[in-house]
Amino acid sequence: MESDPSPTPQDRARHALSGLVVAVFRLNGDLLAAGDLLVQDLGLTSARWQVLGAIALAPAPLPVAHIARNMGLARQSVQRVVDDMRADGLVRLEPNPHHRRAPLVAMTPRGADAYRQAMARNDLWSDGLTEGLAPEAIEAAGTLLQALQQRIGASHGAIASIAATSGQETRHETRQETHG
Repeated sequence: MESDPSPTPQDRARHALSGLVVAVFRLNGDLLAAGDLLVQDLGLTSARWQVLGAIALAPAPLPVAHIARNMGLARQSVQRVVDDMRADGLVRLEPNPHHRRAPLVAMTPRGADAYRQAMARNDLWSDGLTEGLAPEAIEAAGTLLQALQQRIGASHGAIASIAATSGQETRHETRQETHG
């Protein structure tokens, strides 16, 4: 029986990326759950906190579509969060001089206070999470994730091509099995 040849660098990279993707999915779930616990008494969820953060980081109020684009989320999901926060007095809608049907989203004083408290709690939590970790390692991880995010964004044409080709192969194999 022959042994498998040593994995190529490409095989190792593919395997490493698969492991990283699974770890990021798990981390995302853990971050959302922990964030919910951290801010629930402030009338926030992780989703609300994220949207408030996008509003806080913008140099001026933005319409929902721009907030969603900046966050990499669907406009509809951000719209639902904004509608809920508006009903709870955390954000308000302002007229948009550039587009009558796309109002600008701004924090109310209550929303700004909740965001400020959430960020103060986040600082305390982050101190505990990062204790004993080298800042350079955290920065390197962030840089790697940003590079992967940019590559994913640039690969949409390749994704469509791979999906179309794979879909054709699957349909062809299914027809052969049915007729064979």
